[in-house]
Amino acid sequence: QVQLVVSGGGSVQAGGSLRLSCAASGPTTSYACMAWFRQAPGKEREGVAAMPPGGRRTYYGDSVKGRFTISRENAKNPAYLQMRSLKPEDTAVYYCAAGGPSCIHQWASAARYNSWGQGTQVTVSS
Repeated sequence: QVQLVVSGGGSVQAGGSLRLSCAASGPTTSYACMAWFRQAPGKEREGVAAMPPGGRRTYYGDSVKGRFTISRENAKNPAYLQMRSLKPEDTAVYYCAAGGPSCIHQWASAARYNSWGQGTQVTVSS
């Protein structure tokens, strides 16, 4: 099972930007759908963005479309999340996840992913 490590969280003011990184070790992630999720206190884990192998398309949650960008570099750095125009409601713990070879079906369902990073706190103040 691939091991994922998330970095790049922090505290910013509303309107600011942050970039999250996901590093991988173990089995290759080249053939995995990579995704970012987030979970705020008292809320369910929410799918933020996903990108299939090859990176030819992307998927975004409605609340982050136009503000967040998912990208991938290689098997060791399989996912990044560039977050712009951050809002207080973006405050959450953010997780990187790796799943099967396709993101098409229910990409925002946490159950599709079998490897998770440890999460990083993102706090946006107004």
